[in-house]
Amino acid sequence: MTPLRRWLAPSHPVQLLLGLTLWSLWFVLLYAGLSVACELAPPSPGQGALTGINAWLAVLTLAILALLGWLAWRGLAVGRASVGRPRFIALVGAGLHLYSAAGVAFVGLPLVALPPCL
Repeated sequence: MTPLRRWLAPSHPVQLLLGLTLWSLWFVLLYAGLSVACELAPPSPGQGALTGINAWLAVLTLAILALLGWLAWRGLAVGRASVGRPRFIALVGAGLHLYSAAGVAFVGLPLVALPPCL
């Protein structure tokens, strides 16, 4: 097994940080991108929520939600089949991935539903 595949295994301790790290990177990228887009090409205020900016935010949010969901599902599957320390890491990592996905959904859905650049 290559070092990268070993590092990405659901029972590797990096899984305890990966979900929260993905959430924080998404959060920074989301708000930095929104700020730059609103400065360079703000949509008209009467356009509402159906803008190109919100479309990109929705695509980014859905991609991160899908990745976190897949990581959680994979961790749960490996955790059920393992015993001992690998089981603990896989299940706690899956829980943290789900927690991060809830954070992405909680912040991302209102952002996509409201007009940008208010």
